[in-house]
Amino acid sequence: MYDVTIIGAGPAGISAALYAKRANLNVLVLYFGESNLEQASKIDNYYGFVDGISGKDLFKDGIKQAENLGVEVKKLEVLGIEPTSETFKVKTENEIFETKTVIIATGNRKVKPNIKGIKEFEGKGISYCAICDAFFYRNKNVAIIGNGKFAVNEATELSHVANKVTILTNGLEKPECEFEVNTKIISAIKGENIATEVEFEDGSKMPIDGVFVALGEAGASDFAKTLGIMQEGDNINTNEKMETNVPGIYACGNITGGLLQVCKAVYEGAEAGLAATNFVRTEVEK
Repeated sequence: MYDVTIIGAGPAGISAALYAKRANLNVLVLYFGESNLEQASKIDNYYGFVDGISGKDLFKDGIKQAENLGVEVKKLEVLGIEPTSETFKVKTENEIFETKTVIIATGNRKVKPNIKGIKEFEGKGISYCAICDAFFYRNKNVAIIGNGKFAVNEATELSHVANKVTILTNGLEKPECEFEVNTKIISAIKGENIATEVEFEDGSKMPIDGVFVALGEAGASDFAKTLGIMQEGDNINTNEKMETNVPGIYACGNITGGLLQVCKAVYEGAEAGLAATNFVRTEVEK
């Protein structure tokens, strides 16, 4: 059982971890994939670095700093967050971590495929959340666009209600899974008022009742939708303490919108870490 589990190891997530750990809480940080920070060749507008610092070094040093303080940091892909009566379960491929609070600090990396018809049919047969919308596809045939663990997890969720689930890799490598997989390149999603057909580059077609997009890894917006967290566009809504509308869930960094800078992420991470600490002490342990 962790007091605080943080998803994301960038400036926001690590800042939250430092404050929560210094409050003597049991803190876990989970991260996976490349951070946007690592792509910055040089950062010279952040306090304290006379000659600037590369984003890759800042990212690496932040994780090391947290580990040196005793924070547990694991490189695992988070597939979902499930609320229980008093705690949350954070699901990865092979492990489930139980935690009293969750801080979402993944950044906003929502990936949308460049496929004709995707934007046109969003909400009309195109969905981004299996748990949210699976109910509407009971006993129907659906497709998942993606080829990673996130896509397989979404397919698993849908398989409990749908008649048939097919994973479409859109030309990418076939994942290891029990589902039917089509590796052809998609040229378009077609239909009249709703999406009813996937057309491939080779001219073949596949009738469908719905298409779910699950590219890359699960992001903050995906977690928000499954938990009922309020959003504005793809950004998570929080108050000044980085609290979401779901008690025990916090968000900080790029996912909250606004100034997309390291200084903002660090500040919001600190606020989230302090707020989660207060929640554990006053709500969970009372």
